[in-house]
Amino acid sequence: MQQGKRVIWKGVRYFFTLLFLFLLVCGIWYSVKGYRMYQNAVTETTIAEQTATIQQQEHYVRYEELPQIYIDAVISVEDHRFFSHSGVDGIAIVRALWNDLRTFSFAEGGSTITQQLAKNQYFTQEKTLERKFAEIFTAKAWEKTCEKEEIFALYVNTIYFGSGYYGIYEAAQGYFQVAPEELSDYEAIMLAGLPNAPTAYALDAHSDLAKQRMQQVLDCMISNQKLTQQEADAILSEKTR
Repeated sequence: MQQGKRVIWKGVRYFFTLLFLFLLVCGIWYSVKGYRMYQNAVTETTIAEQTATIQQQEHYVRYEELPQIYIDAVISVEDHRFFSHSGVDGIAIVRALWNDLRTFSFAEGGSTITQQLAKNQYFTQEKTLERKFAEIFTAKAWEKTCEKEEIFALYVNTIYFGSGYYGIYEAAQGYFQVAPEELSDYEAIMLAGLPNAPTAYALDAHSDLAKQRMQQVLDCMISNQKLTQQEADAILSEKTR
């Protein structure tokens, strides 16, 4: 009996050792391919050049021009450790990996705001490990090139908000006919939730879904102590223009 148990445990250890080695080799392989993809991308257009191109847009909105509640809303719902990580959030990646393994999917990526900026500016939306590693290398490099506030502004000036609106200026003007700095709390938080699924949440086509998403943003803000429940309830009672 004891000998049988030892054989079983030996087999289990052998299996997990092989699994670990397999995953290690795969990780090294895809990280090398991802690094090459990153190098090719930033060789063609450097991060400094891409940053300058975005900032030269006619209606580029600087970080200090954004409503603080909009900043808090985006960070709470997209990347609540944005100001403390260096481009990649290891905790979020491990959580996403665990959820993907549980559901046998590749639905959750654990991407930070910087990673999303890197993906949108340099790569496709294709979900591959090679692209994921390239995105990570690019995000780390972007964090060495720009300050956090600058990265945040680059992100919100380029993301898609649905209905043909790219960037916070077009979204504020298109949906509410105001400049970003003139957004009400309600409008700012509403816009913060749209880029997660811009076509599904587009205000002029799916306002009910957009309001459900806004509630999720408010819940994240409460969880991250950016709003109290009373403040969130007061914002929900506001009327848009």
